[in-house]
Amino acid sequence: QKAVLDKMKGQFIRGAVDRGHPPDVLEKIWTDWEAFAQYAFNKSHSTCYAFVAYQTAYLKSHYPAEYMASVLNHAGSIEKITFFMEECKRMGLKVLGPDINESNKGFSVNGRGEIRIGLGGLKGVGEAAVESIIEERSRKGSFESIFDMVKRVNQRTVNKKSLECLAYSGAFDCFPAMHRAQYFHTPEGDNTTGLEKIIKFGNVWQAQSQNVSNTLFGDLPVMQIPPPRIPDCKPWTLTELLDHEKDVTGMFISGHPLDHFRFENTYYGVMPLSEFSEFKQSVALQTNPGQIIRLACLVTSAQHRISQKGKKYGTLSLEDFSGNTELTLFGEVYMKYVNYFEPGTCLYLTGRFEHWEKRDEWNFRVNEICLLETVKKALTKGIEMTIMGELLNREIVDFLDSNFTRHPGNSRMKLKVYEPKHNWNVSMVTMGKGFEMNDELSAFLMDRPYIDIHVITANGN
Repeated sequence: QKAVLDKMKGQFIRGAVDRGHPPDVLEKIWTDWEAFAQYAFNKSHSTCYAFVAYQTAYLKSHYPAEYMASVLNHAGSIEKITFFMEECKRMGLKVLGPDINESNKGFSVNGRGEIRIGLGGLKGVGEAAVESIIEERSRKGSFESIFDMVKRVNQRTVNKKSLECLAYSGAFDCFPAMHRAQYFHTPEGDNTTGLEKIIKFGNVWQAQSQNVSNTLFGDLPVMQIPPPRIPDCKPWTLTELLDHEKDVTGMFISGHPLDHFRFENTYYGVMPLSEFSEFKQSVALQTNPGQIIRLACLVTSAQHRISQKGKKYGTLSLEDFSGNTELTLFGEVYMKYVNYFEPGTCLYLTGRFEHWEKRDEWNFRVNEICLLETVKKALTKGIEMTIMGELLNREIVDFLDSNFTRHPGNSRMKLKVYEPKHNWNVSMVTMGKGFEMNDELSAFLMDRPYIDIHVITANGN
């Protein structure tokens, strides 16, 4: 409160002069205080923050799994949870999906020091169902199978909807006898899914147990009912698996659709979305506004709209490993790429920021869009590989030779071999034998981090 501070200046100067302090020094001190007050907390406040920072740093260093589990439990939004899960990966901490035998209500740490996602955050399961499952597990131990579980839980709280959501999330993966698709598969000539057969078995078993306990001869053994045979079927693809996981948990757990494109994200000049979101406020944008920006991301949602003037446009919601953003496409650009407005599609976009004079703001203009799966073949002009001489072996040479033979094309390779002790360098270039970039080659190179790779692309990267 500057006005209040100004009123106190005279009192401060008079009081300090009366105590023998020189006026010029007091003026200097007051001027420093005014500047300091524009940005600084008081000492008590900053000291408390420093102490809390020390405590959290200590916990993160010495109890990383427990600390991050607590952070995840208090993250709030799914965006923050995703952000902190990426931090767990960076720290080398495993974040495992929900497990009917191990998960608590929230994020927790298991006996192996791994973070386990809780059951309480699963959509459609319900708080009563979660509490019922955890209580039964605490009283009588882990569930031995899906049939053991459905016999023991209260099916009035753990109903069909709850069980479906648990199966979608992967909470039953601890029972290896079945995979997720089997719970929802309806065989030919039948009208019930695997999960419906399991629920019916549990109902019959519990009804019989109740009838026996209510008779005069309640100590009679329960007649054993054999579990139904659940027909086998083809497992879900990774895309199907992840789609169901995200519907129930709000995030991808078993992987990410972009996992298939690690090579493209690493070697094709891609800017992470977390960096992209901050770019238009950065100095780099002001000094180099024409910079081409490349994005590799997943379409999470798409909207087709019509402006007040009757013109069509669309909005894409995009995400990658680091964050998310929205892009709006207008006019000819929208009409040209409208077919890519499909949730679940992995895209490679190029564009640049342009200054919008009317609103005095920067907007990203998309130049080109293509499917991310086509990037390696379409954009790879050549590859430069650098390797230390002692690491170059027959396996690498034979693989490159056979791969180039199987995938002929117009791309060129330059292999640089160096020997640091004597500072020797040898470069070899493919001449007549070109190749086409392919998944097998990219996977081979990604598995060998000691080979330094530089991809030369058709767009000049």
